[in-house]
Amino acid sequence: MSPEEKRLLERSVSLGEENNKMLHSMRRSARWASFFRAIYWILIIGSAVGAYYFIQPYVDQMVNVYSGAQSNLNDVNKIIQSFKK
Repeated sequence: MSPEEKRLLERSVSLGEENNKMLHSMRRSARWASFFRAIYWILIIGSAVGAYYFIQPYVDQMVNVYSGAQSNLNDVNKIIQSFKK
């Protein structure tokens, strides 16, 4: 093997090792990105569920008030209809 071939082979090996290090670093970064993306969505969905759990009694109360007001309006309409007859 000539000195030129040996030098090219050593350069090729060093480039391969450097490439391998970069690929491992990229893979590690992708794993961490996936992990943090999952944590992000868990926090988003968890906070939405938590907010709904916290606000649900107030929403139920507003629905009851609305249905009560609607039934009162229906009663008023029935009274008005009875006077028209």
